[in-house]
Amino acid sequence: MRSRSVLNLILFIVIGVASNAARGDEPQQGAVKKADLGDGVILETVYIPPGTFFMGSTPEEKIWATGIEGGAQAGTERESYEGEIPRPMSVKYGFWMGRTEVTVGQFKRFVKESGYVTDAEKPGGHTQCFNPQWTSYHLTGEVTHPWEPMEGKSWRDPNFQFPLRDDFPVVCVSWTDGRAFARWLTKRESEAGRLPDGLVYRLPTEAEWEYACRGGSQESHYFWWGNELSEGEGRLNISAVDFLPDRNQKWPLSSAPWSDGFAFVSPVDHFGERGRNGFGIADMCGGVWEVILDHFDPKGGHEELFTVKENPRPVCRGGNYFDVPGNARCAVRLGLAGPHYSDSRDGFRICLGPPRDHQ
Repeated sequence: MRSRSVLNLILFIVIGVASNAARGDEPQQGAVKKADLGDGVILETVYIPPGTFFMGSTPEEKIWATGIEGGAQAGTERESYEGEIPRPMSVKYGFWMGRTEVTVGQFKRFVKESGYVTDAEKPGGHTQCFNPQWTSYHLTGEVTHPWEPMEGKSWRDPNFQFPLRDDFPVVCVSWTDGRAFARWLTKRESEAGRLPDGLVYRLPTEAEWEYACRGGSQESHYFWWGNELSEGEGRLNISAVDFLPDRNQKWPLSSAPWSDGFAFVSPVDHFGERGRNGFGIADMCGGVWEVILDHFDPKGGHEELFTVKENPRPVCRGGNYFDVPGNARCAVRLGLAGPHYSDSRDGFRICLGPPRDHQ
């Protein structure tokens, strides 16, 4: 009798799933939606169905990240932010994730149409940029760092020392700036009658981001393709064997043992199909840090949106072009100094999904 009940339950689930698929209630995984930003500029999102994943990293992964190949600084609490062990989590609804990080060209359209002024451009504003006078950390003497707060720099001029391209990911934008872009896009698509019912453009939550980053994998891998760094060649832009502009010197410290062609930012989706994960999302590891909706909890990420009332520190994910391999994994997470902080290593990716606080 018990076996028959179990069989009936299984049949009910299978028939129900088949019926839902037949009705076409949900888009197919990988379906593409394109938002028209005007002047021929398009923003592409990819559909990700509901699902489960493991958030965080194993002790073995943390050891690798701070070891000789990972190169992350050992002895700090940074890896503890990923949680003690991977935790099973779920995203209970389908959503659309930006194929790439928001680009300079897409952000330019937003500013042109809305007149928006970023945090870095406001009176008294500044952003973290590379100091081209920097030559070395000088670790045996007076330590110097390559990144400094600079006035007069912004997404329009991140101080890269080479021409800015529209297909670069936009940088020097804050959590506040990213949310403003999302509100503008929501309003624009709604007024054009293109916004799906019950959905808005916004920053992704931390659970949405890591679920999307892992590309549908049910394993707790270091990177979306697996655990082997060597398999990342031709997939991501991180610290590698590439000379800095106008000098015969690469980024110091640990690096990937190949050239990815870019010491600083690479164009979005530059690596093509090889740089896209199982969901078809590009540049989830490396590239630029992606600022997301949640505030930072040093004990680990949350399944539901996490907010605080005092001293908000947005989470950023994914690592960047300057990072060592151990700092560009799926589980890596940091908290920014505040909602108005910006950096020439930080950008954002847009999400189309159910409304959330802070949208």
